[in-house]
Amino acid sequence: MVTPVLLDTFRQAKAQQGFAAHDFTIGWDRKQAICPAGKTSTTWNDVVQESVAKTVVAFAALDCIPCSVKDQCTSSCKGRRLSLYPRELTEAIRTARAQQGRNLAARLCAPRPGRGAIRQATHTTGLRRARYRGLAKTHLDHTTSATALNLIRLNAWWNGHPLDRTNHNHLARLQLRLAA
Repeated sequence: MVTPVLLDTFRQAKAQQGFAAHDFTIGWDRKQAICPAGKTSTTWNDVVQESVAKTVVAFAALDCIPCSVKDQCTSSCKGRRLSLYPRELTEAIRTARAQQGRNLAARLCAPRPGRGAIRQATHTTGLRRARYRGLAKTHLDHTTSATALNLIRLNAWWNGHPLDRTNHNHLARLQLRLAA
């Protein structure tokens, strides 16, 4: 996986109640699935849906209709079915979502890295638009700007100055001048 996996967007996952697809136990070698209520699937079909290889697992109507937790179970347009990606992809998505779920709040509240560097590059060197035409000249402009930014950062680090400019309103600037 290269990027974070999208969170589960189904009804049960959004409401955080009921059973979603990840609550089912999948026996890939036995080609059967077991629902959270303990019922075993009756069919296992490898199909292609919308140009994507999937496995469709179906449960018997005699098991699902009288089930006491049917209202909490997954919903599908055809009912009593579970659609899965191939084994490797399904397992990778499940483990990635489990790892992401642990640190979700910390990741959402964490500052995004690189924002200050991008602001500094666009503000200091004007990198929003290339000054020259042609790939070689534009590349030279970018490498020169990157070198200049590295020198600015080294100078700030050696002298102990912070890199970020703090934006103050007029009253705050006046208070800073009077305090100095």
